[in-house]
Amino acid sequence: MGAVTGIGGAFVRVKDPKKLYEWYLKHLGLPGEYGSFSFPAEKQRGSTVVSFFAESNDYFPTTQPAMLNFQVDDLDALRARLISEGVDVDPKVQDESYGRFGWFTDPEGNRVELWQPV
Repeated sequence: MGAVTGIGGAFVRVKDPKKLYEWYLKHLGLPGEYGSFSFPAEKQRGSTVVSFFAESNDYFPTTQPAMLNFQVDDLDALRARLISEGVDVDPKVQDESYGRFGWFTDPEGNRVELWQPV
């Protein structure tokens, strides 16, 4: 019998995939080719999570059908660099027992979450 073994990817519709891919490469240094990013499992510190939100939940904009969440190794350093590069970074940082969270908005208006696992 077949079984699910992990997340294969996240797929997001955008207006200009090439331009947005280049922006993420420049500002987050995400590795990859052919317009997609890959993350070696040994670099991840936390679990990969799939969560379903009610359409009315305002954790991220209700007009946005999905939100990306990237694991990071130093939330404060990455936020400071993004701010210095002119990226729209939310001033809020949220501390939880399972890690720290911050957010930014990409050039197409997508709210993106950054998570530093404990």
